[in-house]
Amino acid sequence: MKTTIKTLLLATLLAGTTSMAMAQSITLRATANSNEADEDYDGLVVFKNYVENASNGDIAVELFIGTQLCGKGDECLAGVADGSIDIYISTSGGAAGLFPYIQVLDLPYLMSDDRVAETVLTATDFTAQLRKMIMADSDDKIRLMTIGNTGGWRNYANTKRRVMGPTDLAGLKMRTVPADLPQEAAKAVGAAPTPIAWPELFTSLQTGVVEGTANGITDIMNMKFPDAGLKYLTLDGHSYMGAFWWMGQDRFASMTDAQKQVVVDGFAALQQATFASPKRKEIQAYADFKAAGGDIYVPTADEKAAFKDAATPVFDWFKGNVKGGPEVLDAFTAAVAQAQTVVDAERAAELN
Repeated sequence: MKTTIKTLLLATLLAGTTSMAMAQSITLRATANSNEADEDYDGLVVFKNYVENASNGDIAVELFIGTQLCGKGDECLAGVADGSIDIYISTSGGAAGLFPYIQVLDLPYLMSDDRVAETVLTATDFTAQLRKMIMADSDDKIRLMTIGNTGGWRNYANTKRRVMGPTDLAGLKMRTVPADLPQEAAKAVGAAPTPIAWPELFTSLQTGVVEGTANGITDIMNMKFPDAGLKYLTLDGHSYMGAFWWMGQDRFASMTDAQKQVVVDGFAALQQATFASPKRKEIQAYADFKAAGGDIYVPTADEKAAFKDAATPVFDWFKGNVKGGPEVLDAFTAAVAQAQTVVDAERAAELN
């Protein structure tokens, strides 16, 4: 009898322990409206691997690539807010309807290179300042976890002619996202902004609905735009293609401190993966573009200065028309200056 009672007590205890472990387990649903050739997917794979291993299986991550859970930025962010989606990645344009000030990363010629951009996003408090604003503007429902990269730098590409300065962009029908800032930026350099959805861009280039776009080389080649007539690429690097990684605040707040730490560290690993992925992929992408008959032009310092001067009105527009624009622009320019100082000092030390 005693043996039977002990056996029953042990079984009950084990059952309770198993139930507790199951109750603590979490499955995070993460989505990216892209494909498996994209930097976003690379980041998610790294995130999934890190989180599942570091949590010893306590946290699982399910990946939904494409439009399985949602199709557009506002729809996806609504899913993050209501808890049907745990993690989502967008460009600034994809979230500008809710948080227009994040378009600050699209302002042209503010950062000089990858080293400075990555220092801004890892070694200053700029992301934390954005997170605070976004939490307030989403009623504590949407949390900005990190900012990575999704395709390198935006460069001007077109079907018509080599672009060496802003005068060469005059009148070109330039594809933009529907957000206001990219349209204002296109106008500033003399182009004719034409909002076109990303899935429609190939056909639009092919038929002449648009004549140019501003994208990174990996996106250009992943979408086979040379087959649609895209031939000329100018490496002016006018804006950093930031990737904004979102998470539902309710979901994040529901986790234990240990689980939160694993997730935060997972996003740090994801960020590093998205920094590295475009650099690796663009090597073959540039080679393929040239092989397809593409023309690549690198502006001189004077030519790049002319691009920058032409874009000046965009900054006044941003400060005057975007809610939170002046505050965010000041924070961003301060972060860029801080990062540039750090990078300059590192470069000086490396040369000694």
